[in-house]
Amino acid sequence: MKYLGRKGLALIAGTVLSVNAIAEAEFTLKLHHMLPPMAMAHAQFLEPWAEKVEAESNGRIDIEIYPAMQLGGKPPQLFDQVRKGISDITWTVTGYTPGRFPKSTVFELPFIPGTAKATSLALQEYAQTEMQDEMKDVHLLAMHTHAPGSLHSRDKAIKTLEDIESMKVRAPNKIMNNAFRSLGANTTFMPVTEMASAISKGVLDVAVLPYEVVLPMKIHELVDYHTEFKGDRGLYTNTFIFAMNKDVYEDLPADLQKVIDDNSGLALAGHLGTLWDNYEVAARDYAVKEGNHFDYIEGAEYERWKEKLAPITDEWVEDMNDDDYDGQRLLDKAHDLVKKYEAM
Repeated sequence: MKYLGRKGLALIAGTVLSVNAIAEAEFTLKLHHMLPPMAMAHAQFLEPWAEKVEAESNGRIDIEIYPAMQLGGKPPQLFDQVRKGISDITWTVTGYTPGRFPKSTVFELPFIPGTAKATSLALQEYAQTEMQDEMKDVHLLAMHTHAPGSLHSRDKAIKTLEDIESMKVRAPNKIMNNAFRSLGANTTFMPVTEMASAISKGVLDVAVLPYEVVLPMKIHELVDYHTEFKGDRGLYTNTFIFAMNKDVYEDLPADLQKVIDDNSGLALAGHLGTLWDNYEVAARDYAVKEGNHFDYIEGAEYERWKEKLAPITDEWVEDMNDDDYDGQRLLDKAHDLVKKYEAM
């Protein structure tokens, strides 16, 4: 599945509609998400995806996008909104609803993710084969991840495990909250929208984020130090779910279901991973231009971090076993899938 820019999509749509009679939309779908229109996810993913579906349906599907929670509610409610039909399509972070997608949390463990593309493809295949029970109430379009996150420190370089002790860290998810606590950090949760103010005021010392989020939040202008992990795997990632209301999908005629299917699944997950990988590189350049300092956890120090955080993974396996899942099998499968797609 090849994605084109907006001009290319406009040309395709114009050609299709000039050959065929302009069709009135038979189905109008509401797509709801939490980010503002200038966010990369809106401008480079959701908007082009909607335009592509509209063009390939010959105008029979119309997708209205509502960014920044314009249909009401808060980001943790997005999955329930699509499940209940309040919205027809939503895109959100799985970790916003803790406990709802326990199997997907394997990809949030320390030192699981590779590139966003490889990890997104791995997660999508994993979802299709292991998460049917967790997805039974929606029609899954795709799952994906962002590029592995880094540490962004206000006024202290982080070069070793010891450096993060007692620092005030905003953890990105429940698993990494436990991970940073095990390193002696003082962790907290807060919405991404509050992070810039918290760092500016010294409420936070460290933001744990991909550069893709650092750029729009201007975190690179508020910190002096960035710490990146250089090894076979990244420190962590978050998982995202792009889903459609099940009844809405099933009410579409077969040919329009095919349009949705042609813009879903592994092909879409791989495309999203590529988007996030590319944007990570571009966003990092802004921190470089800011003149900030970069440190790297690599070699023996990288192995120290892996060893120190290994109990977090062991605990995850035990917790999954306690919930009647085979935690070790799921962990091994996630590892193997990331390796599989990194080799492609």
